[in-house]
Amino acid sequence: MDLDLARRPVIVTGGASNIGRGIVHAFAREGARIVLSDIDGPQAERVRLEALELGAAAVELAIGDLVEDGRAEKIAQDTVDLWGGIDVLVNNAGWSRPGFLAKDTDRSGWQRAVEVNLFTAISMTQAVLPTMTHARSGSIIFLASEAAFGQIRQGVYGATKAAVVALSRTAAREHGRHGIRSNVVCPGLVVPDGPEAVGPSSLWAVGVEEVFTEKQSQYLLDSTPLQRATTAEDVANSVLWLASERAARQVTGQLFSVSGGYTMP
Repeated sequence: MDLDLARRPVIVTGGASNIGRGIVHAFAREGARIVLSDIDGPQAERVRLEALELGAAAVELAIGDLVEDGRAEKIAQDTVDLWGGIDVLVNNAGWSRPGFLAKDTDRSGWQRAVEVNLFTAISMTQAVLPTMTHARSGSIIFLASEAAFGQIRQGVYGATKAAVVALSRTAAREHGRHGIRSNVVCPGLVVPDGPEAVGPSSLWAVGVEEVFTEKQSQYLLDSTPLQRATTAEDVANSVLWLASERAARQVTGQLFSVSGGYTMP
C-alpha cells in the first residue's frame, strides 16, 4: 500500500539513535522530507547520510537541546520556510536512567526526565499546531513506553510517559476539529541493533549491559507472548502507519503497544 508519505515534511525529535534512527530510516524509505532534531550532531549526520541513501527526498538537521526556550518554535518555522508546511510530527525525544523508586533520589535526574520526555513534547506540539491547523490536517505521534503502565526500575520515567499519553489524547480531543490526528506508540524494550545505532549522548552509549543485563532482558522476553524482541523497525512501521492520512485517516486518540504483547493496555 502506498502510504502517500513521499515528499511529506516530517519532523522527528531524538532522531539520531536507536528508535529515532529507525523512524528516520522508515520515513526515508517512503521518500519523505525529514527534519531530524537531536542533541548529538555527529550521530545525526551519520543518520542523515543513511536516510539519503535509503531514499529520503531531503534531510535537514536541527542540532541542539530541545529543552531550550524557543528551539521548538525555530524548528517548526524552519520546516515551514523550507517546505511550506508540516505534515507529521514524531515526538520521540526521550531520556531515562533506570533506578528503583526508593533509591532514585537525584532530583536533578527527575527534572531532566520531565524536561526531555514531557516538556519537549509539549513545546514541539504547540509549535506545529498553528501550521497544521491552518492546513486542516496533520499527524502527531507521541512515543511513550510500556513503563507508562508501571514497570520496575522505571518509576520517574514511566510517570513522564504516562503524562505523554494524557497530552496526546488531549491534543486529539482539542484539535480533531482542525483535521489533526494525535496518537501514541508505546514500544517495548528496544536494544540498539549495533554500535552504529547510537551516539555518545544516548542512554545506551554506556553499553547494553549497563542499562539492561542479559538476565533482565531474558526475563522480559520470557514474559512476552510472541517470544521475540521488539526492534526499532517494528516501532517505526507503526509510526509510519499512524503518520499516513491514507492509511489511518480515522484513527486518533489511540494508544498502540508495540511490545510483542508484553503489555496489553
